[in-house]
Amino acid sequence: MGNEFKSLFTPFKIGNTEIKNRLFVAPMGDGYAGLGGPYGEYSDAGIADIVERAKGGWGAVVLGCTMFPDNKVDPAMNGPIYDILQFQGFFMKQGQLLNERCEAFGMKNFQQVTMGWGRNYGMYSSSPNPSFYDPSTLSPELTKDQIKQKIDSMVQMAQLCKNSGFAGVEIHALHWGYLLDNFAMAITNHREDEYGGSLENRLRVCKEIVEGVKQVCGSDYPVMMRLGLKSYIKGLNQPSLHGEEEAGRTLEEGIRIAKLLEQYGYDAMNVDVGIYDSFYYACQPTYMGLSQILPLAEACKKELNIPVLAGSRMNDPVTNEKAVRERKIDAVSIGRQSLADPYYPQKLEKGEPETIRPCIGCNVGCIGNLHKGAPVSCAVNPTVRKTTVIGLEKTLQPKKVAVIGGGIGGMETAIDAKFRGHDVTIYEKTDRLGGMAIPASAHEFKNDLKKLVAWYENEVKRLDIPVELNTEMTAEKVKKLSPDAVVIAVGSEPVMPGIEGKDHPKCVSGVDVLDGKVQLGQKIVIVGGGLVGCETAIDYAGQGKNVTLVEAAPEVLAASSMVDITISMMVKDLLEDHKVKIMAGHKIEGVCDRGAIVSPTAGGEKITVEADHVIMSIGMKSVTSNLTEELRGCGMELYQTGDCKTVGNVYTVVHGAYEVARAL
Repeated sequence: MGNEFKSLFTPFKIGNTEIKNRLFVAPMGDGYAGLGGPYGEYSDAGIADIVERAKGGWGAVVLGCTMFPDNKVDPAMNGPIYDILQFQGFFMKQGQLLNERCEAFGMKNFQQVTMGWGRNYGMYSSSPNPSFYDPSTLSPELTKDQIKQKIDSMVQMAQLCKNSGFAGVEIHALHWGYLLDNFAMAITNHREDEYGGSLENRLRVCKEIVEGVKQVCGSDYPVMMRLGLKSYIKGLNQPSLHGEEEAGRTLEEGIRIAKLLEQYGYDAMNVDVGIYDSFYYACQPTYMGLSQILPLAEACKKELNIPVLAGSRMNDPVTNEKAVRERKIDAVSIGRQSLADPYYPQKLEKGEPETIRPCIGCNVGCIGNLHKGAPVSCAVNPTVRKTTVIGLEKTLQPKKVAVIGGGIGGMETAIDAKFRGHDVTIYEKTDRLGGMAIPASAHEFKNDLKKLVAWYENEVKRLDIPVELNTEMTAEKVKKLSPDAVVIAVGSEPVMPGIEGKDHPKCVSGVDVLDGKVQLGQKIVIVGGGLVGCETAIDYAGQGKNVTLVEAAPEVLAASSMVDITISMMVKDLLEDHKVKIMAGHKIEGVCDRGAIVSPTAGGEKITVEADHVIMSIGMKSVTSNLTEELRGCGMELYQTGDCKTVGNVYTVVHGAYEVARAL
């Protein structure tokens, strides 16, 4: 394939520190890499996970925010009140170990240092501001003395980072609406002292931080800033889907801020967009597409003399190579994709971009886990933060393994089992691999899921795993094969309600529609306001169809427990933007020649909604298989995995299949 990504592998400098390539692992909160030691230091498991990225070829990693635990101002912000001397000692010991191990691979580590979460969590802010999660409560205002104490703590933490071997620090953060953002944005800064009013006053805290860090760490110690170039809000707790009527930070102000920060002494800008109030811009889901930050980052770079790193779904290596080659940006900052595949850079160096396991933008294991208080994980990579605990080991007793079902669960099991040294064959009853992921990826905005299916197919082929298509396995067929182990991964099927008119030609399943088996009319009723139903409504409304969404619960996505706020917020805004009529609090009663018969969930008269088709999207159920019962006692190990065991999502399917493969 040749040296297709030459520009991405040219070194560059932040300050006087040389970075070996243009690929950075983006910061992903303090839940990543495990600041989980007993005194707030890096845990051994966290270090192992970071080193995995170093082995994968990344030029640098920016590790999620930490702070010096003096707790004078914000005791709740950093959890337990650690003994400061013990924290310093253990942080330095583990930090030096981390940096020594990463340096063996040439990767530099930058540590984020935070001033605080601000109004996002109702903690101290620049002014009394409504909390994001509970607008009825106001975050308290910092006094000038408290501001100075926080700055001093950040400077102490930066000095500790330098003494621990970190290549530099990144200040957290003028993005996502955190505390420094509260100071910088006029909509959240109403102060009348020297920290409020003009833009220069609102940035005074940032100026004093970098001056303090440079004073104690030296003028050549690199200090970056995480900067959101545009807020995408109409007001607090009011996202702006298309970026119009900006009430927060405009791009023009973002660039002006970047220029001032450069004057103050910052050595690089790590830019993205959005705040919590526009969460789907801050942590962009699959509906956003890739690389949308580029025009904004390019506009910023034109005005600066220091490096600009671009974040926000910069997953596509071809786009990244072109952007760096054309000097639109200096480097890319990649977060979730680095979780999906820590060997992203190495695979590009080898000229094998097709082997990169793609991030699908689902936000389940990454930001979704953080929001639930769980460690960062990844839907498509079950080893994140667990490489020392649940890695795949070569087997000492190779087995003949039959995998029944060629969906994602079956393919994941087969790939992992093959890696371990087993003799694996996939048996799939249809004419293609992919299972339910194929209709699930039919929407234009689910291209990331299409890429995942293609990746699995490519891996199966690359590893020479035999696949028998159009082969429905019975117990007798399996017995003739005499495998040592059988993994049943036959997936799920749509639930069709037992209603009047269920066999009417207008009554169709969402799976059949997405599989292209139905030619839809202009007027559509979709029954089921879960994520699949909402996505289907958005897609067909976007094609110009008249769509009504019927949901029994009081609102859509009410029962979607694994849907993160970054997803639900955008889905609801897209439904409104596409003018989908939502009939929440209504249930389906039947299908007739006119369309859908519905009634209020709480009771009341039936209503007929005119429709050319009524699409049932009320859930999936496991495909029942008698194979386990029929093969029991036949001398084979028997396993079930994926949706045929318990209906879930990509996360549950991949993680479950991985565990089964480890057990073989």
